[in-house]
Amino acid sequence: MQNIVKELIEKILERDLVLEKPKDISLGHYATPVAFSLAKELRKNPMIIASDLASKFDNIDMFESVTAVKGFVNFKLSKDFLYDLTNKALDKALDFAKSDVKKEKILLEYVSANPTGPLHIGHARGAILGDALARVGKHLGYDILQEYYVNDAGSQMDMLGLSVCLSAKEFLLNENVEYPETYYRGEYLLDIAKTIQAEFGNDIFNDESKHRFIANIAKDHVLIIIKKDLKDLGIEFDTFVNESDLYTSWDKTRSVLEDNGSLYTKDKKVFLKSTDHGDDSDRVVVRDNGIPTYLAGDIIYHKNKYDRNFDRYINIWGADHHGYITRVKAAIEFTGHDSAKLEVILSQMVSLLKGGEPYKMSKRAGNVILMSDITAEIGADALRFVFLTKKSDTHLEFDLDTLKNQDSTNPTFYINYAYARINQLFKKADLKFDDVKNVELKNVNQDALNLLYEAQLLPAILEEGFVKRDMQKITDYLHGLAASVHKFYNEHRIIDTKEQNEYLKVLSMVALSIKLGLHLLGIKAKEVM
Repeated sequence: MQNIVKELIEKILERDLVLEKPKDISLGHYATPVAFSLAKELRKNPMIIASDLASKFDNIDMFESVTAVKGFVNFKLSKDFLYDLTNKALDKALDFAKSDVKKEKILLEYVSANPTGPLHIGHARGAILGDALARVGKHLGYDILQEYYVNDAGSQMDMLGLSVCLSAKEFLLNENVEYPETYYRGEYLLDIAKTIQAEFGNDIFNDESKHRFIANIAKDHVLIIIKKDLKDLGIEFDTFVNESDLYTSWDKTRSVLEDNGSLYTKDKKVFLKSTDHGDDSDRVVVRDNGIPTYLAGDIIYHKNKYDRNFDRYINIWGADHHGYITRVKAAIEFTGHDSAKLEVILSQMVSLLKGGEPYKMSKRAGNVILMSDITAEIGADALRFVFLTKKSDTHLEFDLDTLKNQDSTNPTFYINYAYARINQLFKKADLKFDDVKNVELKNVNQDALNLLYEAQLLPAILEEGFVKRDMQKITDYLHGLAASVHKFYNEHRIIDTKEQNEYLKVLSMVALSIKLGLHLLGIKAKEVM
C-alpha cells in the first residue's frame, strides 16, 4: 500500500519525497514534509507551497482528501482504494505482501557456536533473529541461504577431547580428577563418554594421543544435540560448513594474501597488516609453531563465502566479537573482495529472571542456561517472540513467569487472543472467513476503516523491518494491531447487526495480517485460547 501511494504522489509531484504516517490518523493516513524542503528553492512560505501541492490531487480516486496542514501535505485514502487492497489481500491469503521479484542474493550466517556443548540462551537470541530475518526476507523476494559455520579446528577441540576424558575418569572409572582452570562441564559429556566407552573400552581415556579423535566423536554428538535444539525452536539451516574442511585451502589463501602484500613475519609469527584497514594492531595468522590461528580460519571461510558470489553477506555475532569486525573486513579486502558487502549484526547479552529472581544455571551443562530448557519451559513461540521485541544490539531482560501469564502482560498471549477473538466472532456468526470474502463494504464506520488501514500496513512494516534488520518493527506492529482489535471489539457490537458481515470482512483482513506476521516470525497463530 505505502509503495503504491508513494509512487503515485511522486509521479504527480514529479519529485522524490519522504512519506510519513501522522500520529493522529484523523489528519490523514500519510503526510509529506516536502514543502519545507522546497521553501528555500522556491522562496515561498511552506504553507503556501503545501496548499499549491495539495491542489494537484483534485479528482484522484486513491484519495478521499488531500489537505495542507501547517506546511505538511496530508493524504487520506479513499474507502474504495482500501476496499480494493483488502480484496486483493484476501485473495492472496498467506501470499499477501509476498514478492516474486528476485532481489539480492544473500548468504546469512548465524549461530555458528563452537560444537563443544549444547546451545545456551545467548545463542538463542542470534538464532531466532537469523531465522526470522530469513523468513521475512524470503517472503519479500530475497534469495537467502542460511549457513552454520562449525568451528571444529581450534584449541577448543583439544579442550573438548580432554573434557570428555576427565568426565569419563571421574564418573565411569571412579578416579580422582584434577580439572584444569578452563574446561567443559555437563552431563552431556558423560553421555558421550559412555558411548565411546561402549565402543572403544576404557583405555582410550588414558591415551593423550587420542584426545583429538575423541573430540571429533564428541563434536558429532554435540552437533546432533545442537540441530535438535534448533529444530525444536523451529530453526533449520541450508548448509553446515566445517572449519576443518576449509584448512586444505589455507596454502592457496595464504598465497593470495602474500601476493597482495598483506602479510609479514616477525618473531617467527606471520602477521596480517590489518592496521592498513583501521584495526588497532596487526593480527597473527600463523603462530611461531607454524599452526594457523583462529583468524586464519575465518579468512579462509570468508574467502570461501565471497568465492560463491552472493550479493551480500550477513553475519550475526555475539557482542563480544565487536573488535573482530575490523580485522575480518581487512582480510576480505586483502583477498581482493569488497568488504562493504559484509554486514555484521551484533547480538547483545540476555538476562533471564524467574519470579523476579535470576534464573538458575543448568546442572546438565555446567554454568550456563540451556536454550533447550527455556524452550521446554515456556514454548518455542513465546521464546521467539520475546527475543524479537528488542533490537539485537540492546540488552534484553525478561521474566519467564510473565510469559506464562494469560493476560495482557504477556505479549504473545495478547496478540494470539486478538486472533482467537476474531475466530470466535466468526464461530458465533456461524461463518468462515471465505464466507465474507466477497462482501461489499458500504456501511462500515471510521473506526473500522482505520482498522482496515492498519491491517494493510503489514507489507511496509515487513520491508522496513528487514531492511533495517530490526524485527522489533514487526513485533511492535502486531502488538499495536492486537490492541486495535481489542479496542474495536469493546467499543462496537458486531454480531447480529446490519453491519455484521462487513465488520467480519474487516476483521478477516486484520486476522490475515496477524496470522502472516506471526508466521513470518516463526510463530503459529492460535485460533482458540
